[in-house]
Amino acid sequence: MANITEKEQLEAIRSSFGTQADNFESSAMNFTKQEFLDYTVKAMELNKNDTVWEVAAGTCVCGRAIAPFVREVTCLDITPEMLQVGKEAAQKQGLTNMKFVVGDAANISLKENSFDVVISRLAFHHMLNPERIFSEMKKVLKPSGKLVLIDMEAATEELRNTEDEIEKLRDYSHVKNLSIKEMLSLYENEKLEVLKCESTKIPVSIEAWMELTKTPKPIREDITNRMLCELEGGKATGFEPYCKGGQIYFNQRWILIVGK
Repeated sequence: MANITEKEQLEAIRSSFGTQADNFESSAMNFTKQEFLDYTVKAMELNKNDTVWEVAAGTCVCGRAIAPFVREVTCLDITPEMLQVGKEAAQKQGLTNMKFVVGDAANISLKENSFDVVISRLAFHHMLNPERIFSEMKKVLKPSGKLVLIDMEAATEELRNTEDEIEKLRDYSHVKNLSIKEMLSLYENEKLEVLKCESTKIPVSIEAWMELTKTPKPIREDITNRMLCELEGGKATGFEPYCKGGQIYFNQRWILIVGK
């Protein structure tokens, strides 16, 4: 994404996710699937007295899964429509220990050493400067606290650009997927010890994936044709598509890292 400014990227995120908000928790996608949320909560080894800050929280589905196990969760997101969905869902669930803040993680005033756990889930691929955001997350973390990052792993080096190109066609707010090495370097640069680094394959329907972002028909056809071409032995996309039940799927590779 050449020459785009931070302000332009934030506007792209607001626009894209403002459109996605109403359907973001669709059962056709796996963002809200309970088994993956349970896996995340278990991996974090939470304490009932913990205070948690979730960065780029979206509809706060992760924060809502965490809330029953901790003292308080603060969800931060740049898109008001996404946070509103999360706030209404939290009210329906009877969760009274959650706060919802509209803002940019790179430009928000918080006391240093404020939170026991800081987490970002499926957001770093939208960030122009992930190092800066990670550094801000580290600043508000207590000395003994845990910093948790969950995001999609990049394709192999030779296919990264192709994968990101297709991701951007589908969602113009996408920047790039990080490799495991790049994610781990964020922890190394902030002198954090990695306690856990795990990978999980998440099946995704191409149609549901494009429907979520309301991808225009010509672009849907282009992406679908690229997947079909790969299935027929043609050019690789980095997605490694496969057919299931008459539909095209691919597996997102979610990386979960816990450090302190």
